[in-house]
Amino acid sequence: MKEAIVLDGLTKHYNNLTAVDHVSLNIEEGEVFGFLGPNGAGKTTTIRMLVGLTTPSEGTATVAGYDINHEIVEVKKRVGVVPETSNLYDELSVWDNLLFSSRLYHVPKNERPDRIHNLLKTFNLEERRNTKFGKLSKGLKRRVVIAAALVHQPRIVFMDEPTTGLDVVSALSLRRLIDELRAEDTTVFLTTHYIEEADQLSDRIAIIVKGKIVTVDTPENIKQSVRGVPILEVLLSHEPDESTVKELETIGSVKHEGCIARIEVEKVTEAIESLSRIATRSGMMIEEIATIRPSLEEAFVNLTGVSSEVMKVEKEGKRR
Repeated sequence: MKEAIVLDGLTKHYNNLTAVDHVSLNIEEGEVFGFLGPNGAGKTTTIRMLVGLTTPSEGTATVAGYDINHEIVEVKKRVGVVPETSNLYDELSVWDNLLFSSRLYHVPKNERPDRIHNLLKTFNLEERRNTKFGKLSKGLKRRVVIAAALVHQPRIVFMDEPTTGLDVVSALSLRRLIDELRAEDTTVFLTTHYIEEADQLSDRIAIIVKGKIVTVDTPENIKQSVRGVPILEVLLSHEPDESTVKELETIGSVKHEGCIARIEVEKVTEAIESLSRIATRSGMMIEEIATIRPSLEEAFVNLTGVSSEVMKVEKEGKRR
């Protein structure tokens, strides 16, 4: 497939700090590309370079076939940007902000009303069309910012934490929209601190730590790469006592909470046979048993050393 975005040694220094360190990536047309990393890892700085808000210290990139160092005006015509914070005008109404964005991107005059109406409907903003942007709640503002980024139907969309501040219904609508953009071969470059969201939406994911890429692959391959040992999750008829837990530990590493035990095993079939014998001796029934697949969150923690909960707390603290 044709490449929509190519990064070649892209680097950004701020005095003695290297925020982005020689990043190289190839992103295909129509791909939803997730960009994950702890706070301060370089995600937003990377987007800012790709859309012309800051210049690289070293390296380069092409976006929609145009060099960001020499053809940034052409890049800006062809991309939509959903920034982490609002970039619209408080004194203008929702409609007028979208109209201004459509003019800015040279949307044909006769197409502007229909496009704006469709976006208002998509983001459930029809009743707010005449409300001044500054009077909206944070969640409603987020919806308008996303709508404004899509008004010129760009072939590449950069979304920096797009669902932050959205209610559940709006977040689900946005995720459906991202799926629709993919179906139309629109490329989406997505940063998010919601790891589950990246797992559900992304065709591929890059994880960046301290400005450097540590892995690039499909969510499934990233999950499989961090654990080769299967885990059995077992629902027992009652909570195992200490002696039973010690027996279970002869099968593999055990974590249990109440009647549920998770056991890391080498060979699943042999482990189930041993588990059955231990349960019988202990007077317990095995009510359910399943093999648990590794999660992207586990892979993220393994690669970065930062849990998703810590990342969310840091992100919310930064906003406050």
